[in-house]
Amino acid sequence: MTSEIKVRRFSSIDSDFQIKLKTLLAFETAQDDSVDEVVASILKDVKSRGDAAVLDYTNRFDKTTASTLSQLEISQSELVAALNGLPAQQRDALQSAAERVRNYHEKQLMTSWQYTEADGTILGQQVTSLDRVGLYVPGGKAAYPSSVLMNAIPAKVAGVQELIMVVPTPNGEKNQLVLAAAAISGVDRVFCIGGAQAIGAMAYGTQTVPQVDKIVGPGNAYVAAAKRRVFGVVGIDMVAGPSEILVICDGKTNPDWVAMDLFSQAEHDELAQAILLSPDAAFLDKVYQSIQKLLKTMPRKDIISTSLIDRGALIHVRDLEEAAEISNYIAPEHLELSLDEPLIFSKKIKHAGAIFMGRDTCEALGDYCAGPNHVLPTSRTARFSSPLGVYDFQKRSSLIYVSSEGAQTLGKVASTLAYGEGLQAHAQSAEYRLKK
Repeated sequence: MTSEIKVRRFSSIDSDFQIKLKTLLAFETAQDDSVDEVVASILKDVKSRGDAAVLDYTNRFDKTTASTLSQLEISQSELVAALNGLPAQQRDALQSAAERVRNYHEKQLMTSWQYTEADGTILGQQVTSLDRVGLYVPGGKAAYPSSVLMNAIPAKVAGVQELIMVVPTPNGEKNQLVLAAAAISGVDRVFCIGGAQAIGAMAYGTQTVPQVDKIVGPGNAYVAAAKRRVFGVVGIDMVAGPSEILVICDGKTNPDWVAMDLFSQAEHDELAQAILLSPDAAFLDKVYQSIQKLLKTMPRKDIISTSLIDRGALIHVRDLEEAAEISNYIAPEHLELSLDEPLIFSKKIKHAGAIFMGRDTCEALGDYCAGPNHVLPTSRTARFSSPLGVYDFQKRSSLIYVSSEGAQTLGKVASTLAYGEGLQAHAQSAEYRLKK
């Protein structure tokens, strides 16, 4: 890595600005055919052979030596022991974050409702929770206890009866923070399996792993491909792309703060994206210098460097109004409004996964402990998608209780429309209820 990294700079007044912006945002999301082929084979095998297939793949990929799948299940006592064994500061932080996440998500609970019309007909909506949910948690080098909290707690708040967690443990190495988070979140069963085989096990069910109704949680390309393939057999949360941050700053924030906020997403992986919009060109210069200064202090500087060079940008805009317009086009996963009046400005934002307002509200707080969910739509899908929440673990049933009097009115309407569609049985079904 050279002493100075080149982060692209351009301006909204450039004649080719739209082309530059689209090029910056472009990300190839097409599934790798070779990955998809491997995943299809694994899923077919798991569906056919159940436990035996999952065990074979787990022993092969994670270098474990289990003879039965039940040996790869972690007991509740081991989860509790992991929690109790944490250093006090870590345990307190985990419990504090869990409490905040739970408090926030309790506000999201949907409730059933109904109303009665003048003729006695009752209409409404009945809300129920999913019975069983599967949670995928990355393992190996990665350790994401925060991901456990963000996926498991909303499910439990929603009333999910059984939560099944899977986490790969290469070479049998279990991450104690992840297990502790499972204990705090109320996870019911934990299996040390991962990859496409774990997705298949939860989607189809095996002799040991029960079939779930929905699968949530992040994973690698194989996990993402498997989730795509099993959708329809079970529900899934989303297929997320690389992490993103967009910062809109008026030029008054400490440039070191902004540079580090950009780093906070760039350090995830080389494909992560970090963008800054500002009407203050001199401020962009200062942030650029902060990037050069601070980068050398980062343990993950190589990843940050590649991310910023390949997918990062410092963009000069005419004014904050234009910044809002560009932001709505980008529809970022994380949006920081580093401004004087962020609450007022936030009304201009239509599309963003999460909006972080004010100079002290760094995105990292949302990742761990602010309370709102950190599972957010990426790759511009915030135009039509929302953060993970309690509502993803609840479903709605329509309630229709038509009175005899109501059937006289509705029956005629339904009959007329049914004949118009050429569906005589529909029409006559409604006409049978009409009084002669």
